[in-house]
Amino acid sequence: MNFYNSLTRRQEAFQPLQPGKVGLYTCGPTVYNFAHIGNFRAYVFEDVLRRSLEFCGYQVVQVMNLTDVDDKTIRGAREQGVSLDAFTRPFKNAFFDDLKTLGIKSAEHYPAATDHIPEMIRLVERLFERGLAYRSDDGSVYFSVAKFDGYGKLAHLDREGMRHGVRIASDEYEKDAVGDFAVWKAWDEKDGGVAWDSPWGRGRPGWHIECSAMSMKYLGESFDIHTGGIDNLFPHHENEIAQAEGATGKPFVHTWLHCAHLRVNGEKMSKSLGNFFTLRDLLEKGYTGREIRYVLIAGHYRQPLNFTFDALSAARSALARIDEFTRLLEDKAAGAAVRGEAPEWVAEMLDAFRAAVADDLNMAEALAAVHRLVGRGNKEAAEGALAPAAAAQALAALGRMDAVLNVLARPQAPVPAEVAALAEERAAARKSRDWAASDRLRNAIADLGWAVKDTPEGQKLSLK
Repeated sequence: MNFYNSLTRRQEAFQPLQPGKVGLYTCGPTVYNFAHIGNFRAYVFEDVLRRSLEFCGYQVVQVMNLTDVDDKTIRGAREQGVSLDAFTRPFKNAFFDDLKTLGIKSAEHYPAATDHIPEMIRLVERLFERGLAYRSDDGSVYFSVAKFDGYGKLAHLDREGMRHGVRIASDEYEKDAVGDFAVWKAWDEKDGGVAWDSPWGRGRPGWHIECSAMSMKYLGESFDIHTGGIDNLFPHHENEIAQAEGATGKPFVHTWLHCAHLRVNGEKMSKSLGNFFTLRDLLEKGYTGREIRYVLIAGHYRQPLNFTFDALSAARSALARIDEFTRLLEDKAAGAAVRGEAPEWVAEMLDAFRAAVADDLNMAEALAAVHRLVGRGNKEAAEGALAPAAAAQALAALGRMDAVLNVLARPQAPVPAEVAALAEERAAARKSRDWAASDRLRNAIADLGWAVKDTPEGQKLSLK
């Protein structure tokens, strides 16, 4: 596999630190509100990355943080007059519901910042031990950018142009240089009851220290891949590197991947423009998680994505065509086993799909391979050349592709109790060889909008 590494600014062959295993850290949400579709562009990209790594044979351990303590969560809790946990928990739960709606695989770990304060304090202590941190007059602790030689390597900053040695006030915390950033913030009356004891007094962690501490806890001091939106590259990811490498003296992350911005109708998302949408907003408009996911994966992750309702309608049409083709394959295969080599046209499209995935997650080309498979399969069927074995191979190929895309499989609607009862009655009729009753019950099921198919494994029900 090849990835464009933001650290080196070139596409590189991916080599994990341990053969066959990948440690993956993905920046998660700040749980002060419902996540919007711009957020989910990044989360879906990270899901495709994970699935692609697994498609290529890697065993992945993924960590996604939940930022539940920062200015926004504290302000929200204070405005509602509730505890920090009471304020953030509903948004955490909503986030996990949204992940399911979009077909995003669960990470192995979802560490919340408030559960890892000791790890953050210990990391700050290590920075003091290495002379990279200092305490301000109010008890806040800052990272000294000037004392860390590697600062700016991710964002490719011009360090000569950075200002140092000027004592300034920023965000109500005094620091020595404009580029220095807080790793521990002294308690302020606006924080209310949100504070923890530390060697430097009561306070709370800075935002950047959270990800450094939690990623290293679960993945080690050096790991394979770190991702996030392009807006996280600086200062957040730059500061993560400084904190981690400053404390350990080891390379922090081998490969950095960043997802480009999402725009809506060609403009930056803004509530004032009326183009700001949460996932829930789109679901209320009648779109499905599957359709939304299709739009979010259709472009290359490093290119800005223009999200439109026309794109959602196009996704609906594309998925309907795929669904129709899948039903055709299922009918043609009729329980045929997947044996031997796939037909040339199936193997060709699967190879094209693999190549696209391996080429820095080129999902536009991967989807193009899917649609070429659909087109060729429909042509074979129209010409009467689609044999059951070929149909079975094409179905298997779609399944392999969907292991990465997770949009191709038709969603299975819950079977209504009335339909299930008729199907059970029909199964009994067939067992007693009452074919007339079987046909009558099949028609009754059809009248309710469902189709029943007899397979070697028994009856299969599906929406017509």
